[in-house]
Amino acid sequence: MKRSTTSPVFLGVLVLAALFVWRTSRTLPAVVASHFGPGGEANGYMTHAVYLKFMLGFVVLLPWLVNFAMERILASPRASINLPNRDHWLSEPQRTSTIEYLLRHMRYFGMMLVVFLCCVHWMVVRANAAVPPTLDSTRFSIALGAYLLVVVLWIVALRRRFRRPAA
Repeated sequence: MKRSTTSPVFLGVLVLAALFVWRTSRTLPAVVASHFGPGGEANGYMTHAVYLKFMLGFVVLLPWLVNFAMERILASPRASINLPNRDHWLSEPQRTSTIEYLLRHMRYFGMMLVVFLCCVHWMVVRANAAVPPTLDSTRFSIALGAYLLVVVLWIVALRRRFRRPAA
């Protein structure tokens, strides 16, 4: 069974995301506007070093930890897995392919999260290039909406995969 934490594609996405955050953070000021209120006005700040560690943690560690935790949970034969029609999908002939699908599906979720968080980071970098720092609320709303739409499609795919089997 493939492991979510060792998938070369998943790990590659995490490495590329870390490099992206690292390289694009070089243009940020010593004090980074890191939180924005209504209208995109900056209302929270961090030092450059703290912001970089914070974003690297969110962009790399959060998706990795979510996938690592899922791998650990699914590895247990006594794991309480809540699926539609779980008796069928977790029965002995189906269990291995079900677990592999869930791990692969979680990696996709992790990669979607990485892309969204990199997008947010890029918007923060652009916001800090303005004087005063201002986040483009419209672009943020579009990015958030797109991410939520992809998550809904991800959930639909998961539900469709585990619908009632043909009798």
